[in-house]
Amino acid sequence: MRTAPTILHLDMDAFFASAEQASKPSLRGKAVVVGGLGPRGVVATASYEARVFGVNSAMPMAQARRRAPNAAYLVPRFGLYREVSEQVMALLRALSPLVEPLSLDEAFVDLEAGGAAWDEASARLAGAKLRADIRAVTGLTGSVGLAASKMLAKIASEQAKPDGLVLIEPGTERALLGPMSVRTLPGVGPATGDHLRRAGITTVEELAEAGEDELVRLLGKAHGHALFAMALAHDERPVVAERETKSVSVEDTYDVDIHDRVRVELEVQRLADRCVRRLRGAGLSGRTIVLKVRRYDFSTLTRSETLRGPTDDPGVVREAAARLLEGVDTTGGVRLLGVGVSGLADYTQEDLFAQAQAAAVGEPAAEEHAAEEAAEMAAAAETAAPAERRWPSGHDVTHAEYGHGWVQGSGLGRVTVRFETPYSGPGRVRTFRTDDPRLEPADPLPLVERRPEDAGGLPSGPGSPGPDAGA
Repeated sequence: MRTAPTILHLDMDAFFASAEQASKPSLRGKAVVVGGLGPRGVVATASYEARVFGVNSAMPMAQARRRAPNAAYLVPRFGLYREVSEQVMALLRALSPLVEPLSLDEAFVDLEAGGAAWDEASARLAGAKLRADIRAVTGLTGSVGLAASKMLAKIASEQAKPDGLVLIEPGTERALLGPMSVRTLPGVGPATGDHLRRAGITTVEELAEAGEDELVRLLGKAHGHALFAMALAHDERPVVAERETKSVSVEDTYDVDIHDRVRVELEVQRLADRCVRRLRGAGLSGRTIVLKVRRYDFSTLTRSETLRGPTDDPGVVREAAARLLEGVDTTGGVRLLGVGVSGLADYTQEDLFAQAQAAAVGEPAAEEHAAEEAAEMAAAAETAAPAERRWPSGHDVTHAEYGHGWVQGSGLGRVTVRFETPYSGPGRVRTFRTDDPRLEPADPLPLVERRPEDAGGLPSGPGSPGPDAGA
């Protein structure tokens, strides 16, 4: 068992909301909520200023608006978050080859495996340097926990929040864990917690006092043994550098139930294309196509079809998803649709027989089919969609005269933009018609201004801050 506190757990502080605050000077120090803004949206992340009002992750957005009506509510910009996450993960991999990402903003690191730490002093030094490097590279803050096991390191990082470092000294683990709720331990969710509470066990100390035999009787052999060991501060789980991806999927929840069958079919085709793009981006293919449908009454149906070999062909995935949809009744309305691919492989088995047969009868190639279908879908979507361009709140734009900014809100044919950059002061607000040809969507700017030798300087012209951006 490891005794030195050389397992590090990093958790970025209110990651999505902090990235938005760093990107938008006018929101720094203010309540910011990121998530789905529709009637059925949920909170992805709330800034610490918003949490004061009781807004938390996974809360319905309608409830969050009641608790914090004056907060800024923004649509997520996952492209930005992934870019920042990659910068953070690169810093972690510079410390050790054993980095176990848990999400975009959270990871375990085995410092001893990389020679970055071997005792308490070196671990604390490595953690402090990491926090400073993250701030310098991304402009954001992260909380660091250091301990002799993954479980304790994660608990330490929770205690360090926000923007802190906590090291659990060897020999103090039992005293630290004792008064904590059983829900602190990995694997104890609401159901297990309620089961233990009914047995009179609410703290980790009571869990240890109950004994292994009693926990096995209450929870079963595997779960009972594991929880008893964790109650004694024993956690032998190693840091695993690579986790095998089991599936790739995308799904959308709709603000209003979809009743039109043609619209449902178009949405499934669109989701299939998105899923394939994500699949190809990961360099993977898959054999099993999965369709998920949540109907108006919250009943969720899952249908799947397994192909003869793995594929990343958008036409094949679309056709399979369409076949699966044929067997699903959607007349009452659909609130969620999803398409996924599982049975993943890192190669593609082409259907040579089907290709040869298509060539023999003079049929267009699969790529031509895909292009035709995509064109038809685009035409149908263009017909069904309103002429007004959509401007999601919080997303980046650029104006031919005023430069870079972000959308504060839109509606009734108007869009309100605040012109500022991560490197300016709070900027001015201006309102335009949604079809103003001088206003265009833009890519996010880096949160930390790049030096000329790093990135050739910031671009000038329409993408740069306007002359009065800092006014």
